[in-house]
Amino acid sequence: MKTGKIALITGATAGFGEACAARFAKEGYDLIITGRRAERLAELKQQLQEQYAVQVTTLAFDVRSREACTTALGSLSAEWQAVDVLVNNAGLALDLSTIDEGNPDDWDTMLDTNVKGLLYVSRIVMPWMKARKKGHIVNIGSTAAKTVYAKGNVYCASKAAVDALSQGMRIDLLPYNIKVTAVHPGAAETEFSLVRFKGDADRAKDVYKGFTPLSGEDVADVVYYCCALPAHVCINDLVVTPTAQANAYYIHR
Repeated sequence: MKTGKIALITGATAGFGEACAARFAKEGYDLIITGRRAERLAELKQQLQEQYAVQVTTLAFDVRSREACTTALGSLSAEWQAVDVLVNNAGLALDLSTIDEGNPDDWDTMLDTNVKGLLYVSRIVMPWMKARKKGHIVNIGSTAAKTVYAKGNVYCASKAAVDALSQGMRIDLLPYNIKVTAVHPGAAETEFSLVRFKGDADRAKDVYKGFTPLSGEDVADVVYYCCALPAHVCINDLVVTPTAQANAYYIHR
């Protein structure tokens, strides 16, 4: 059943973003899905429209570019700007290396995507929510925001920034009846490790050996739960891990 609500989800071509798109569509939300892979967005649009009879609009752009964010989101009609839920999901980790041996290009990509991309998109969408005096922003963080681990340095810093920005958003948007939730997933088997290890499938698979990790659908269920609570209830900060994981460092295999 259609809700008349709109969810905007960044990084929707895979992993948490794709799962969130499916979850919100299942609940009757119309969707704005963004990502860099236009073909994958088109496929997902067709799939969700056929399966759930919702309206889906796609925006193919890279959140690292402020100009691209402004152009793409600025192209939305007033009807589509009535965003009820923004899921800032676009993000990635690259490599595992000590900070003295890290690749500055990887640093730039992580910080530009995980921190600046989140800011660029939010800066455009927040005034739309303020004008309507309602909305919910969900920022996808990580257990890496809470516990720094060896060779995680810049990735951990980027997710700690997401944590801090979520707290800042919650405070600054309080007068406008806008909810802000940070969801921090632990080990989840998506494309995350494959991207981190730059296509090394064997190395990516080893990350999840010996325990049952989260799935994208698990995280999407948590995100939707946070957004489905009564209007007067807001989960500000939520850490979700597999049962076998205590934090970013401790996993029982």
